[in-house]
Amino acid sequence: MRVFFDLGMAFWLGLLTSISPCPLATNIAAISYVGRRAGSVRGILSAGVLYTLGRMITYLAIGFIVTKGLLSIPHLSLFLQTNMNKILGPLLIVVALVLFGFMDFSIGKGGLSDRLRQRVDRAGIWGALILGILFALTFCPVSAALFFGSLIPLAVRHSSVVTVPSLYGMGSAVPVLVFAVVMAVSVRAVGRFHARLTAVEIWIRRGMAVIFLGTGIYMTLVHTLSLI
Repeated sequence: MRVFFDLGMAFWLGLLTSISPCPLATNIAAISYVGRRAGSVRGILSAGVLYTLGRMITYLAIGFIVTKGLLSIPHLSLFLQTNMNKILGPLLIVVALVLFGFMDFSIGKGGLSDRLRQRVDRAGIWGALILGILFALTFCPVSAALFFGSLIPLAVRHSSVVTVPSLYGMGSAVPVLVFAVVMAVSVRAVGRFHARLTAVEIWIRRGMAVIFLGTGIYMTLVHTLSLI
C-alpha cells in the first residue's frame, strides 16, 4: 500500500509542479508561440503533445541520472537507504518553506530569447519538442524544491530510476495537454482558465506546504532527533 501511495505522490508532485506560477506561465507561452505558427487545431494539439513529450523526456533523463548516480555508489546508496527517514524530515521542512515563499532560489531563466525563437521557427512544429526539453531544464524555486527535494528522495527510497520520474513527468504533462485542447477551441478561454487555475494553485501549494511542514517536523522529531 505504501508503494502505491508513493507512486501516486510522484504523479501528484508532477501535477503540482506544472500548475505552479512559473512553469504554468512558461507552458502557456511555449504552446501559444508554437501553436500560433501551426495554423490549425491539429497543429496546436500536435504542438501540445510534442511539448509534453519534451518535458517528460527531460524529467525522466534527469531523474534517471541523479537517482542512478546516487544508487550506483555503494556506500552512499547504503547510507541513503538506511538514513533516508532521518534526512527526509529536515528536507521536507525546507521544501515547505519554499512552497510558502520564505526561501527563494532559481536555476536558469525561462522565456524565449531571439536565438531560441529563430531555432524554433526553423524547426516548425517540432520546435515544441525543443521548447519542452529546454523549459523543463529551467527550474523555478517551487519546481526545483518539488523535484530535487521530494521526488528524488522518493526515487532513491524505492530504487526507482524510471517509474517514479516517469510518473512525475506524466503528472507534469496533464495541464499542458489541457491547455493545448483549450487553446485549440478558444484562445480567450485560455486566459480565463489560466486565472482560475492560478487561484486554485495558490491554495493547493499552501495546503501541500502545511502537509510537508507537519510531516517534516514529525519525521525530524521521530527519526532525526529521536525525541518521540
